[in-house]
Amino acid sequence: MILALAAILFGLVLLVWSADKFVDASVSVANYFGISQLIIGMVIVGFGTSAPELCVSAISSFQGSSGIALGNAFGSNIANIGLILGFSAIISPIIFKSSILKKELPFLLGVSVLSIFLLRDLNLSRIDAFVLLAVFAFFLGWSFYQAKKNKKDILAKQVKNDFAVQKKQIHLKKEIFFLVLGLVLLIVSSRFLVWGAVTIAELFGVSDLVIGLTIVAVGTSLPELASSIMAVRKKQDDLAVGNILGSNVFNTLAVVGLAGMISPLTAAKEVFSRDLPVMIAFTCSLFIFGYGFKKRPGSINRIEGSIMLLGFVAYTIYLIVTSTPV
Repeated sequence: MILALAAILFGLVLLVWSADKFVDASVSVANYFGISQLIIGMVIVGFGTSAPELCVSAISSFQGSSGIALGNAFGSNIANIGLILGFSAIISPIIFKSSILKKELPFLLGVSVLSIFLLRDLNLSRIDAFVLLAVFAFFLGWSFYQAKKNKKDILAKQVKNDFAVQKKQIHLKKEIFFLVLGLVLLIVSSRFLVWGAVTIAELFGVSDLVIGLTIVAVGTSLPELASSIMAVRKKQDDLAVGNILGSNVFNTLAVVGLAGMISPLTAAKEVFSRDLPVMIAFTCSLFIFGYGFKKRPGSINRIEGSIMLLGFVAYTIYLIVTSTPV
């Protein structure tokens, strides 16, 4: 058990460090080649912070651990909204100003509903996975279109302030090295984390789904937590929200889709009856608070953030209590 716990701890630390290097190197390479700041904010940062989930779920699927593969993806979505945005809003109320993010909110809600539809039979076939990846390809195309159409959106300004550097200051070979190194270490750390998580689940008689929804999901969400807290402290609210929205879209479509293409996934009935409804509920709360409706712009104040955070804590406690063998 000590070895398994050490593997989880080592895997999480290495995962967070390698994800940070991977994101920084990806943004630097994107800046070097003159890629739009909106594309960096909407796609590259979202993909980079979701790289841990992608690696963990892919390896879990390859090893036949459907519970960790699905629990990691959906649990990360729940943690991103309830834990990360909830906690960030308590630190400083979050205001949505970007018109692009308001368009992305209903899209995220739509793909969350799509997940419920595809998993209604508790199986994710390769055809289902292909559907998710096809929608993901559409999302990428839509993101490029929005970046071209809304070049002056406030999100682009916040990304530029936080990530942009002069091309001459970027050492391309060095950044490519860290890009590759970060990716390799992401895979290595994911293998440690998955092995440790499966071992702990077997030792304590807890399902790998619960381990995926709790330890693994929160651990792979740490890059989003760090970047979102930094963003709200700098008053870059749209960057913080964009990071979460992009990450959740990636998790739902690319992470689950890739895992399902590697090996068809079998979901426990709790995924459909408990976890997906909770994910939808958190996504709806983000949509209601963020879209604004009569209040323009939308926002998440400290009270709303506290409700979201308490909801996440209550859900996590419920998972632990109901899954602990008597």
